[in-house]
Amino acid sequence: MSTGKTKKAKTPTKQGRGRPRCEEAHKKILKAAYELLDELGFMDLTIEGVAARAEVGKPTIYRRWKTKAQLAMDAFLSGVSPEIAFPDTGSVEEDFREQMNKIVKLMNSSKGEILASVVGSGQADKELIETFREHWLLPRREDAKRIFQRGVERGELRDDVDAELAIDVLYSPLFYRLLLKHLPLSETFVDEIIDVVFKGLVTYS
Repeated sequence: MSTGKTKKAKTPTKQGRGRPRCEEAHKKILKAAYELLDELGFMDLTIEGVAARAEVGKPTIYRRWKTKAQLAMDAFLSGVSPEIAFPDTGSVEEDFREQMNKIVKLMNSSKGEILASVVGSGQADKELIETFREHWLLPRREDAKRIFQRGVERGELRDDVDAELAIDVLYSPLFYRLLLKHLPLSETFVDEIIDVVFKGLVTYS
């Protein structure tokens, strides 16, 4: 027998509302940290300042990054990683030339000042320089070593190439000029480095 009561249909619950908000907060934090790195440098960057700029609480930041160094490096890399990827031109020498010119372009921009600040501050901050090595230096060295191996497999480079040494010789002059600013960073400078270094790397028939 009917009681005259009808069951109220359940309103479907909305799914997935947390993730977009989480991703939005993540992007806002990285953007704020990057802006403050540019404006203040690493030493004067604070979690409090980032939280205020991003309009989030400090716990929201600390749930994602344990330290200021980790946050600063992630913020920097989020802005520069797509700009400095290696191409595949069919020539290892040209791959390095193009990628090094991308690095020079970055170093000559405001992002270069952030990079210089991070490297310079890292000399007095062990955690920062370790984070820099882990997240910036080592992944890019691995990329470069893969390009060298590609050159060996193609027969462009000698099979006894010391990739670690070659990477140091190619890229150290860029950082030397970035930090000391005694001479300009330019495409001409990259060409000169490439011409000198690859004379000792290429195979001769």
